[in-house]
Amino acid sequence: MLKVEIKSFSYSDKTILKNIAFELKAGEHLSILGESGCGKSTLLHLIYGWLHLNDGEIFYGNKKLLGPTHSLIPGEPFMKLVAQEFNVMPFTTVAENIGSHLSGLDGEEDKKRIDELLEVVEMESFKNTLVKTLSGGQKQRVALAKALANEPEIILLDEPFSNIDSFRKNKLRRKLFNHLKKKNVICITATHDSEEALAFSDQILMLKNGSVEMFGSPENIYRTVADEYQAGFFDDVNLLPKGLFSSEENYGEIIVFPNQLQVPEEETALKVIVENCYFKGSHYLIQCNWKGKEILFENSKKLQPHSVCHLKYSPKSSI
Repeated sequence: MLKVEIKSFSYSDKTILKNIAFELKAGEHLSILGESGCGKSTLLHLIYGWLHLNDGEIFYGNKKLLGPTHSLIPGEPFMKLVAQEFNVMPFTTVAENIGSHLSGLDGEEDKKRIDELLEVVEMESFKNTLVKTLSGGQKQRVALAKALANEPEIILLDEPFSNIDSFRKNKLRRKLFNHLKKKNVICITATHDSEEALAFSDQILMLKNGSVEMFGSPENIYRTVADEYQAGFFDDVNLLPKGLFSSEENYGEIIVFPNQLQVPEEETALKVIVENCYFKGSHYLIQCNWKGKEILFENSKKLQPHSVCHLKYSPKSSI
């Protein structure tokens, strides 16, 4: 089990992280979700041992991880970090890059391991290609395979798919995270991608200004967002008066995702004027105006600008 307890971490006089604690069992996947500058990368670097933690403790099993002040080479041998500046050797082949982390004692076994990882990151046809000739996304996939070569017990991924084309990303994520589950590897991913966090995580840790904003299962996080910051990671957000959808005198606003608004047959209090219509493949995203306020909702059919429609709130449509 990995146990992390960070009471406080600062650069000079600026506090970067505070009051963060979680535990992960073998095979579990945690996604760290947050805006740029919230401390996601710093948290990974502390766990890996690139940064020293004065106020807090990190344990793996019964072993306390002591950080760079107690290690000649920072980083634990049972752990790998794939940073945003991925570590590849440009003047060697893809296979040689992956093989550089293997023992070299059994050539046949090393070849099998290299081929297995080439298949995981879908780089089989580039096996003998010099890394310097690859695209940024291809180099990122090589870095992922290289990190997995020695079968780490923990892998830390910092925006691991940021350079990879969308059409390839979904399949690659499925293959990579399924591989990690099969091998019982603890995985921690720092990401801006809420779709990735929801689909592949066992737990999500949402950060705001270096502190825990939310922590829990993807389903629970999505269903219990309480403000615009939290909800904004998962979709566009409408903030609407509570009383608009109830006969009770409720004050304040509620968070409404676009897929929670529908066009009913009857008239409602939410009468909007269509301004723009954006095709999303499976549906249209409709931008409209309600009393000077922008409202976004999803609809199966295209609606013409300046047309008028009524909207109904259906909270169960959220997930």
